[in-house]
Amino acid sequence: MPYTILHVDSSPLGDRSISRKLSARVLAELKAQHPDHRVIERDLAANPFPHLDGLTVAAFYTPPDQRNEALSAAAKLSDEAVDEVLAADVIVIGAPMHNFSIPSSLKAWIDHIVRTGRTVRYGASGPEGLVPSNKKVIVVSARGGVYSDGPMKALDYQETYLRTILGFIGLTDVSFVRAEGTARSQGSETAMQSAEAQLAEALGKVA
Repeated sequence: MPYTILHVDSSPLGDRSISRKLSARVLAELKAQHPDHRVIERDLAANPFPHLDGLTVAAFYTPPDQRNEALSAAAKLSDEAVDEVLAADVIVIGAPMHNFSIPSSLKAWIDHIVRTGRTVRYGASGPEGLVPSNKKVIVVSARGGVYSDGPMKALDYQETYLRTILGFIGLTDVSFVRAEGTARSQGSETAMQSAEAQLAEALGKVA
């Protein structure tokens, strides 16, 4: 079977996006490492997932064989997104920091893939992720300031949230590639140099 790469980008900045440039680099390296590859693309800026509504939530909790036409239609996109996560050998996520956290487009996609009975279940000992833990996740983040260390670290709700929610569904092998300080004078060049080193380290952990 081909090596499957799920590539998710969320920056609205197009060609000006640092996270997109870096996630494209990761994708190119993965393609080179695995000639027999298949890429699933999700551009959340160009084709955003809808925020959850009552009908979609009802569809999530209705067994597929009991859904009517409206419920089946409401669950279709989410079912496809979950299938893509389950099929992927590696997941590459481009995630710029927006207001100390993630873009709402990325949060909407997450809300569609965190599904009781499909990617997580609740047992006697609490929640259990259903996504196989052998999948590798590489998150490429771009930040105007520096949040991995120093006085702004407490305001980093981007990486902490992503690590928590991905782990919640079973994705615990997560590497972060950070381009930080991009809003500072000459910060973009320094941020990219640092990110390049982190990128090489993250790719070295991919089978």
